[in-house]
Amino acid sequence: MSALKHALDLDDFDRLAKARLPRAIYGYVAHGSETETTLRTNRAEFDAWRFETRILVGVAARSQEIELFGRRYAAPFGIAPMGGSGLVAYVGSALMARAAAEKRIPFILSATSIIPLEDVAAANPDMWFAAYQSPNREAIEGMVERVRKARVPVLVLSADVPVGSNRENDARQGFSLPIRPSLGLSLDVGLHPRWMFGVLARTLLKRGIPHVVNLEPSGGPSLFSHEVEGIGAHERLSWDHLALMRKLWDGPLVVKGVLSPADVAKARDLGLDGVIASNHGGRQLDYAVSPLQVLPDLVKEAHGDIKVMVDSGFRRGTDILKAYAMGADFVFVGRPFLFAAAVAGEAGVAHAIDLLSKEVSIDMALLGLRSLAELEPGMLRPVATAGVPGQ
Repeated sequence: MSALKHALDLDDFDRLAKARLPRAIYGYVAHGSETETTLRTNRAEFDAWRFETRILVGVAARSQEIELFGRRYAAPFGIAPMGGSGLVAYVGSALMARAAAEKRIPFILSATSIIPLEDVAAANPDMWFAAYQSPNREAIEGMVERVRKARVPVLVLSADVPVGSNRENDARQGFSLPIRPSLGLSLDVGLHPRWMFGVLARTLLKRGIPHVVNLEPSGGPSLFSHEVEGIGAHERLSWDHLALMRKLWDGPLVVKGVLSPADVAKARDLGLDGVIASNHGGRQLDYAVSPLQVLPDLVKEAHGDIKVMVDSGFRRGTDILKAYAMGADFVFVGRPFLFAAAVAGEAGVAHAIDLLSKEVSIDMALLGLRSLAELEPGMLRPVATAGVPGQ
């Protein structure tokens, strides 16, 4: 808890977690694929825009609350699905789910969690679930039924992992799936006794060998099994499988990993309720566009018929407000909340939510906003590209 006094913004959790986690575990979360150009671009793209402010409008009664899929949330952001959270913090997904419930923001559980979705849903009845769906009818029917029985309100399909990506930095730092013990990894773990006893040993003693329990209707493989290699990758997954999910699932259905207007049109025509514009936080295709770069085009193609949400690289209140000015319906944030769980558990996540919510509130006041609905594209100005006259 004492560490929280040093966390003044979301980036501070990255620095604090880096000191607490084994290098291999920290790198697994922090790094992207190949040259990490996509990872860097996600952050750099926010720098391309500046705000035009409004003054003397009276912002004392401003509110950042927002409605999404019939539910009222206290802030305009939620926690994105993140696999491997149980490797970073003990029952990491449950910690984030409980903090999200307390602060009244959405939380999306990844199918690659090692905590059963039923347990997480019991801690947070408003939890969403992001499936890595096997492309066959039996698996789809079983997964939809399992999620329905858990009373999960929103089902998400993570659709941007047809194959596993090239993450050379994971290999350089000794991380792999399946987890393969080595001298280097053992030394790395031994140098971080807090993680070794507080996460690894605690998990093994209380929960046994961790399994990816939400991957299929009946569970999933051990993190030490060769079956976990390429986890969640499905080369045959197609729009036809999503159409079947739409037929079976009568609640809000969302597809995650959209970066093109053409795919927004397909989702709209299929009767989906929303899309999440995402490049997987820079962890899949390197040199993919940043969601912020294509967000206005995605919003235009949605025609207001489906929700356009977005993630990948959001760290500040101003980042969130830029996305809303471009027409986004909601924003999800990933890594900082997981690092906050590593630093101070549920209290760390709650603190991170409070920090970001405070930033949004202050930024709204300085922009002259009483509600998020007052944001509009005209409040953003592009920054000229350095060294390129006229750009």
